[in-house]
Amino acid sequence: MRRRKTAIFFVILGICLIAIAAALNVGWILLNLREVALLVFGIVFFAVIITGLSLNTIFLVREIRRNEKHDAFLNAVTHELKTPITSIKLYLDTLKNRAVTEEKRQEFYDIMLSDSDRLLGTVEQVLQASRTGEKQRQLNRSIVDLGELLGGVVDITRTRNHLDEETIRFTRPPEPVELTGDRAELQTAFSNLLDNAVKYSRGEPRISVKLKTSGSRAEIYVKDNGIGIARGNLKRVFKRFYRVPTPETDGIKGTGLGLAIVQAIIEKHGGKIVAESKGVGKGSTFFVRLPLE
Repeated sequence: MRRRKTAIFFVILGICLIAIAAALNVGWILLNLREVALLVFGIVFFAVIITGLSLNTIFLVREIRRNEKHDAFLNAVTHELKTPITSIKLYLDTLKNRAVTEEKRQEFYDIMLSDSDRLLGTVEQVLQASRTGEKQRQLNRSIVDLGELLGGVVDITRTRNHLDEETIRFTRPPEPVELTGDRAELQTAFSNLLDNAVKYSRGEPRISVKLKTSGSRAEIYVKDNGIGIARGNLKRVFKRFYRVPTPETDGIKGTGLGLAIVQAIIEKHGGKIVAESKGVGKGSTFFVRLPLE
């Protein structure tokens, strides 16, 4: 809070300086209308001062926003790492210091394995965000059957979240839909999309995944019955560290990196991803288009 107040003070100071500089220069110009040389010099000097102050204020505002996003990201990642570690430690202490039945022991093992997967998933997401930010990094390209890849991702998502087949419905054309791409990267992208669909669902998830072709492009639709996205946030959700600030997302854990990773991977494959939603509480649909050639 103290740092935010300091930042607000300097932003207001910059705006006030711009206003004072403008007032002084306009007054000086009015007083020297007859002196052409001084008038021209004053106008140039005025433009330089205003430009410098404006750029400084814009840069300061951007840095404030960037620092706030980084702080939110660090807090989210710290929480995502601390929670499973604390849980694992608690169950290990229980197993070490108390006599438990074999059934309870197996239950504890399952919980610890689940927490370990969550911990590993957070670490992998952070590493993936770092890798997708490397513009010079080359993709490990090969022929990928999108139908087979998406089917595998759907099965993994069902198993990971203990969902039945009706929860995630997958529709695909009978013929193979193949493209040249990095299989591991594409699998990461679609896994993040489906994980988000499950995470942000309201009550029992109802997710529809559809693959089809349109000319020389593959089109993938991921539709959910989740909390939805306000129109003003449809593009912002793809920014790093950004999480939609609504009461519905307060209890949902995350790092704000998932959709940024998805967009980076899709764009590296020459594709495009867009989000659509009719509003908060009305679900979301993500459209992915990838070139087949």
